[in-house]
Amino acid sequence: MSFFSKLVSIVALTILVSFSVYAKGSITVLDFELNDVTSNPGVAEEVERTASLKRLLEESLSAKDYPIVSIDPAAQAEANKGFGYLWDHSDEAAMLGKASGSDFVIVGRLHKPSFLFVYLMAHLVDAKTGHVLGDFIVEVKGQQRNITVKGVESLARQIDKKLQAVAGS
Repeated sequence: MSFFSKLVSIVALTILVSFSVYAKGSITVLDFELNDVTSNPGVAEEVERTASLKRLLEESLSAKDYPIVSIDPAAQAEANKGFGYLWDHSDEAAMLGKASGSDFVIVGRLHKPSFLFVYLMAHLVDAKTGHVLGDFIVEVKGQQRNITVKGVESLARQIDKKLQAVAGS
């Protein structure tokens, strides 16, 4: 094989790999909000767990080859008019995603109705249209970190499955 043909093969392979990685839509994950309706809301462990969910979900989706687009926390804080606002207003969440250059936005919530379990909840929003493409819920029993990680991985699998279905249609 000549030097030129090797070079062409390397360039073609690089383009093919780049296309396959970036063929998936980019995602912005917003900070999760805590909806603790127990008799003792806002316990430090739940606040800490909630704060870790964005990073964990970004890592899980990134491992599935989705490009993750960061958003300025100040921009999210400014767009969020109060508890549940971005959850209830997918059009506003979409504007954040569009401004950051992402294709999709994930609006997340940690819902704690009991001391025994929580629900990891997420809306998948199309940043171009503002439509919610999917609602996802994963039940997590207990507060151990490894259980939360497994719950986030399950959430990422659900989101990935939906995005593959959207891409295939």
